[in-house]
Amino acid sequence: MKTLDLHGVKHEDVEKLVENFIFLNENPLKIITGSSNKMKKLVYQILNKHKFNYNYFDDYNLGEVIITK
Repeated sequence: MKTLDLHGVKHEDVEKLVENFIFLNENPLKIITGSSNKMKKLVYQILNKHKFNYNYFDDYNLGEVIITK
């Protein structure tokens, strides 16, 4: 499964990176948001904007989003 790790990415760069990632790759995909609530919120907004289905996992303080469709 292809993975996009957003650790160290500036919030203003998230939309472009996530959109390129989700449109240029096939599902399922994984996005690692880390524990930042703002980063999680930004990723959810982008996925909801484009009507992607996803599941959120918060395991060992590592935020992950799995995009299924």
